[in-house]
Amino acid sequence: MERFTERVIYIIQRIPSGKVMAYGQIAKCAGSPRGARQVVRILHSMSANYQLPWHRVINSKGEIGIKSEEGFINQKIMLEEEGVRFTSSNRIDLDEYRFNPDDNEITEQE
Repeated sequence: MERFTERVIYIIQRIPSGKVMAYGQIAKCAGSPRGARQVVRILHSMSANYQLPWHRVINSKGEIGIKSEEGFINQKIMLEEEGVRFTSSNRIDLDEYRFNPDDNEITEQE
């Protein structure tokens, strides 16, 4: 497994309940600031195998990125059950709910 993939998995596994991270934020923490699309692919292909809390990953606007109605509703319900509140325009206040791991949390894996 590539180092970037390992780091992405490690970071996503550490997003606490009631918090979210953006795809690009995860990519940057994992060492590839332009790797947001890779994070999407990793989530899609490895969430089940690594029991990743995929629902805690959103886009940089504070929105759910899933396009299907069923997927959107499922992710929203899972986040709301963890205490995350949405605005009337279905956005999450990133100032309140964004998880910002410190460098020690990210580098513990190394």
